[in-house]
Amino acid sequence: MSNFKVVNQKVHINTGKEIDFVDLSERVQTEVSRSQIKNGLVHVYAPHSTGILILTENDTALLNDIKNFLSELVPKHGSYQHPSNAHSHLRSMLLPPDKTLPVIDGQVEFGTWQSLFFVETDVYPRQRTIIVQVMGEQ
Repeated sequence: MSNFKVVNQKVHINTGKEIDFVDLSERVQTEVSRSQIKNGLVHVYAPHSTGILILTENDTALLNDIKNFLSELVPKHGSYQHPSNAHSHLRSMLLPPDKTLPVIDGQVEFGTWQSLFFVETDVYPRQRTIIVQVMGEQ
């Protein structure tokens, strides 16, 4: 008999502004711990058309560089046809809305300098839902 298990949870977060970063690392680890899955995968998904997930270093200067990169690559004021937030949708197309990470001995295996961030690309603060699916063996 298999001890394979799948646990789905929704995590709610609030964003504060356009191109805002919310560190999800601890929340994802909390959900993995609650699942009691020891070895497997955690899949994190942001079901939003103007939000993305990134794995990067939690460094203010680097996060500012990412913000500047997105702003320069897809400027807020362009000749867009979609009203008000076309740039938000275009920015979110550049990076994926999901990440999958290994779970080993009950711990999410982040790289040495990695943190998992939700990046708000929309034009105003929002409440967002993040789906955390943990699967593996107990």
